[in-house]
Amino acid sequence: MLKILKFILPPLFAGLGIAFLVVFFSPNMRTALLPNVPLPSAMSSNHLSFSDAVKRAAPSVVTVFSESISKEPRYKRQNTVQELGSGVIMSQDGYILTNYHVINNADQILVILTDGRRFFDVQLIGFDTITDLALLKINADHLPVIPVNDDYSSSVGDIVLAIGNPLNLGQTITQGIISATGKQKITDSPYNNLLQMDAAINVGNSGGALVNSNGDLVGITSAQFKTRENLNIQGIFFAVPYSLVKEVMAKLIRHGRVVRGYLGFEGTAVDSTGKEVNDSLTPVAGMRITNLDPLGPAWQAGIEEQDIVIEIAGLSVANPQKVLEKIGNTEPGKEIEFELYRNGKIEKIMVTVAELETKL
Repeated sequence: MLKILKFILPPLFAGLGIAFLVVFFSPNMRTALLPNVPLPSAMSSNHLSFSDAVKRAAPSVVTVFSESISKEPRYKRQNTVQELGSGVIMSQDGYILTNYHVINNADQILVILTDGRRFFDVQLIGFDTITDLALLKINADHLPVIPVNDDYSSSVGDIVLAIGNPLNLGQTITQGIISATGKQKITDSPYNNLLQMDAAINVGNSGGALVNSNGDLVGITSAQFKTRENLNIQGIFFAVPYSLVKEVMAKLIRHGRVVRGYLGFEGTAVDSTGKEVNDSLTPVAGMRITNLDPLGPAWQAGIEEQDIVIEIAGLSVANPQKVLEKIGNTEPGKEIEFELYRNGKIEKIMVTVAELETKL
């Protein structure tokens, strides 16, 4: 066997060496054998650019002007109050999302597209004060619609671009990353959660688009973080995530308002021993009822403060936030079953969902 290998291997290696030299010194043969394979843009270019994402998304971001007549005239003359914001074209039908505070109490709304078209006959379809969203509608053809990807889910560290018209300087792009997700303490509502990011948002950006590096909609930009001490904090901005935006928009189109279920309590996650869970490692076994509305649906059905709920409508309460979101999306008037732990016993109680009243 060794003699055969010694006989075969030297000519083989010599042949491979000659073939390599022929291919190396013959460009035509090298091109035929090794065709040019396109490299990713980040590798083929000498700089990193998000211009493709901007080209996809920017045309669908509009400027929104609202004007209202002041109820307290100064020097016996009526004054007009103008508000500047941005909006996002969501469909070919002319639906545009913006922030509620941009058009709040507006007597006149003006929408300006990036191609210069102006629309004074703007219809207000509805609004939602909890998420600070409002839905407008214009009648026009050939509208640029924001790209969306229903399978996309925002993650901390994702690169994002904020598109809007800050200070009426014209359309502007700012860049940052997702800093955190699921922020609720800012809104004081279990029915809302925000994306936190560091892409700069200024006056006029409100209601604009937050997109990812592909140009797909990530969220609708909202207010800058402020504290009661009015500190000059930078790099902390917020947006309503697209998943929530989509739900709110569908309800506004269907009802003209956002209808949410209400049961009249808050919940605290607890472990199997009944202790409050304050970390992400301890398994959640239930949800302790807190801040029970004394006249709410849950109280009327017989649920008591400190009851530990195990299941709601057959859904485990391992994630209390998901449970509260499910309640919010439940149609008022529907009965759902609570399975709870009270005084060492398991009990089942039927509760009729009411409608959440929102403040203007």
